[in-house]
Amino acid sequence: MDDYFDNGKVYVWKETFAVVKAKSHVPGAFAVIHDKSEITAIIEQSKVRDEYVIEIEKDWRMLTFDMVLPFDLVGFLAGILKAMAEEKISIFAISAYSTDHILVKERDLAKAIVRLEKLGFSVKTG
Repeated sequence: MDDYFDNGKVYVWKETFAVVKAKSHVPGAFAVIHDKSEITAIIEQSKVRDEYVIEIEKDWRMLTFDMVLPFDLVGFLAGILKAMAEEKISIFAISAYSTDHILVKERDLAKAIVRLEKLGFSVKTG
């Protein structure tokens, strides 16, 4: 796993995102999670339309681990989450087929970048 940290790349999106508890599917969302209890959408904050919102958390910045992570890789996200917890940074994690994404509050972005660089990641801002 340390090889992934030492050679890893992180892309910081320039957009600010919102995490929305939604009334229905949200068009244009980055991701939509529809479970048995609720619909959650991650969407660029500038694209949020009030008609879909039940509750909203604003001012999140997305960091994408810009690399392919194999399915049998154990502990990658746990290591990231531990590092963020040590800095008292709250995160919202999303896993995709090939990689992971974390969202951190705008106020914590600089601190999160420094911590990831200390782990060995190369961080690029979009």
